[in-house]
Amino acid sequence: MIRGYSAEQIRAAEAPHLAAGEPLMAIAAAGLAEVIREELATLGIPLADATVLLLVGSGNNGGDALFAGAELATSGCHVSVAELGSRVHADGLAAALQVGARTIELDGSGAAASTGASDSRAVAAVLDAAADAHVIVDGILGTGAYRSPALRGLAREVVATLQPLASAPGRRVVAVDLPSGVDPDTGAVPDETVLRADATATFGAHKAGLLRPPASSYAGRIVLVDIGLGPELDGVEPLITI
Repeated sequence: MIRGYSAEQIRAAEAPHLAAGEPLMAIAAAGLAEVIREELATLGIPLADATVLLLVGSGNNGGDALFAGAELATSGCHVSVAELGSRVHADGLAAALQVGARTIELDGSGAAASTGASDSRAVAAVLDAAADAHVIVDGILGTGAYRSPALRGLAREVVATLQPLASAPGRRVVAVDLPSGVDPDTGAVPDETVLRADATATFGAHKAGLLRPPASSYAGRIVLVDIGLGPELDGVEPLITI
């Protein structure tokens, strides 16, 4: 039996752990890195020969992706970072860069991040990096976007351009917590500009939306990464049980 919870229920369960200073992001990132390794194994790609592209947004999902990327880069994996939000998790980015990850120049002037405006050069730069990637990691949006889950601006342009390439044989997509653009509670997909994941590493508990169509068809293999929320969720009524 699988229980699916709302974004608010999961955030409430996380709150006491965060207040206690527990390293939830580090635990989540380690679980995400393991799922990426598993996908590389299905392709028969050794870590030292593997190339991973991180699509990073402004929230904690982007931080999870960056810390997972740092762990993979430490193992010899070639990691590239596309910054698709107005900002990124500073500590996560520093950790990834310190062990050899590289940022993709998106604005044509040497800067890594765009202002968020439509930019064909930025899209082309990410597409070029994606062409060499064995795994594309979708860390753009998370449960915090549940009130308006559709992608916008540069992130939407990038995903729309990557959709055909991401689904090609010999490449895998791994979603961080949930595919960006799906509603974590209802499973709605308001805009089909969503990367279909081969695997989704979801943290703490299953998001109800991942268990409901149409979002369930975008999630691929769902791997629950335990970050210690069991006691807080034991007495909580889930939105869905399957």
